[in-house]
Amino acid sequence: MKKRSRRTLDQDDPLCCCEYIDRHGGRSHMAACCCDCEDLDEACDRWMKKKSQSPDSLSRVIATINDRLRVPWISGARQVDISVIPPLILLPVFLHIAALHYLLGILVLTAVPIMVLLYYYFTHRKKGRTLFFLSLALFSLFYMFYLFITEIVPRGDVTHLQLAAVTAGVALTVISLIITKRGPGYVRPRPTDTHSTVTYNKPPPDVDAAYLNGAQHQVVIANHEQTGESGTAQQGVQRRNWCAVCKVVRPPRAGHCRICGVCILRLDHHCVWINSCVGQANHRDFLLTLVFFLLTSLYGISLVLRSVCPDQNVMTALFYCPDVYNQFSSALCFTCAWYGSIVTGGLLHLLLVQLINVSFNVTEREARLARREKTARSLLWGLIIDTGVYSQGFRTNWIEFMTMSKASEPSTHKPSDLV
Repeated sequence: MKKRSRRTLDQDDPLCCCEYIDRHGGRSHMAACCCDCEDLDEACDRWMKKKSQSPDSLSRVIATINDRLRVPWISGARQVDISVIPPLILLPVFLHIAALHYLLGILVLTAVPIMVLLYYYFTHRKKGRTLFFLSLALFSLFYMFYLFITEIVPRGDVTHLQLAAVTAGVALTVISLIITKRGPGYVRPRPTDTHSTVTYNKPPPDVDAAYLNGAQHQVVIANHEQTGESGTAQQGVQRRNWCAVCKVVRPPRAGHCRICGVCILRLDHHCVWINSCVGQANHRDFLLTLVFFLLTSLYGISLVLRSVCPDQNVMTALFYCPDVYNQFSSALCFTCAWYGSIVTGGLLHLLLVQLINVSFNVTEREARLARREKTARSLLWGLIIDTGVYSQGFRTNWIEFMTMSKASEPSTHKPSDLV
């Protein structure tokens, strides 16, 4: 009890690089990561006594591990999301196993996409935020580039210009991703709709971090009652566009993301690969990120296949490369080329769908709702969805998309949550 009270009294002291405030509000140290773990002790005790676990025991253990998984930082230890770690460990292990034999390669390269899709279904069904897919995407990019530098370049088959092109492609992809992550464009409450505000010092865990401005969390209490000379039709539109969660009037084509917990201007979809929504402010940057990645990936795969299968055509080397498994280095590069081809195929389909939607001036969210309600014209087995609501022709649609503003709804407040 004395130790706990002393910890509370020292709460206002500056944190050293290895200290942090845990999820219970106490002051902890990274060296004590295995101390006072009541949740884990209880779970192990029930397991040793062959008793059934409580329904939330596993979630509490995972929350404790995730809270204590930190790295030293200047103003206190920073928390590391546990979902970031599996790709860093499993991806190199799976690729090295797949490089041992072509049958293992077929098994691994078939199982990995299935496991990723199952994990996506599990997290998407629970509407939870996870950094797993973003970690997998970034680590795949950097790991492929690392193998290209360490395995392909020393063979002497790559010129300095080709190396510079691949390096520039990786750099442009990362820069474009950083710009995309700045925010999709949030719907802010208008001053006329604001009744009052309440400020909290601790932000909620279920709101997109990019929506926060500083450490404080400002709650806007909006007034749903309309004042002034608004007609019945306008009140009906506002009532239909009213978000019951955010308590704001959404402009046309805006939508509420249940994963990020906020309303997004011209919401297209929530992309798990960037762990953010794609909306009005970052839709163009999102497409640019896809283009940079696909160009870099296709060019890098062609260079790898020319190096490990010099006697084969690039188009056929991916399916027929004799004696490539005689040397582990060549087999590993060949396996990575296959892995990169699978990822490239998936993102190429995503880019194609995005380009078609922009050409018909429809968002992915609008297309999904139109399919559900059967209110749109479907072509090419559902690949093209034409709602006919906002489309003004191919050229006009692309001009509107390329010139749409990145600005969010004007507001004097900077809330992270709206009630």
